[in-house]
Amino acid sequence: MNVRRKNLNRRKKMFNVFDPGSKFAEQYRIIRTNILFSSSNEKIQSIVVTSAATGEGKTTTVANLGAVMGQQGKRVLIIDADLRKPTLHKFFDKNNYNGLTNILLSNDSLDEVVMPTTIENLDILTSGAITAVDQDLLGSDLLLKLMERMKKVYDIILIDSPPIVENADAQILANICDGSLLVMKSGKTKKDKVAIAKNNLMNCKAKLLGAVLNEKKSPKVVI
Repeated sequence: MNVRRKNLNRRKKMFNVFDPGSKFAEQYRIIRTNILFSSSNEKIQSIVVTSAATGEGKTTTVANLGAVMGQQGKRVLIIDADLRKPTLHKFFDKNNYNGLTNILLSNDSLDEVVMPTTIENLDILTSGAITAVDQDLLGSDLLLKLMERMKKVYDIILIDSPPIVENADAQILANICDGSLLVMKSGKTKKDKVAIAKNNLMNCKAKLLGAVLNEKKSPKVVI
């Protein structure tokens, strides 16, 4: 499969855009509602979306949740913080020349790197250029300060993180976010991996909002 076809297939996974009346799109709207009402006492403004392993649908989840939240009238920012394998920009046919790493390394402003999408109220911050030193950026105070800046501009911030079992980045992100969402894939994700992923989230004192099970029929909230 060539790169162009792969990117087209990714964009077709934007169910809320290409097929808003589908069961997939409706499930994402249900997930949105469950998240927004998951805590009546605490404001959930920043959410990290992770998985136990690669290929389980976390980026698809971020893209579609961002779309349905934007369609509800909230100002939404989706961020690709998977500095090892960034793909979120491909869902929206964006370049990845400048992004999160540029802000953290060069102190670029949000206005310089954040890009609008074709979906109303939805902006994207791609990962930016990836270098060998970038892997430690997520653990710096710079990210915490950036998060506070972004919360003043956006109602909801969704962060696509690396798989939590494979590296520590997701734990770092979950620790500074208001909530976390664990994505699994039916028939692929192993139970022992899910247990490790959940324990990792608990160890970093993350607030686990729930889990999304991706299957052929439609994604479902399972926790």
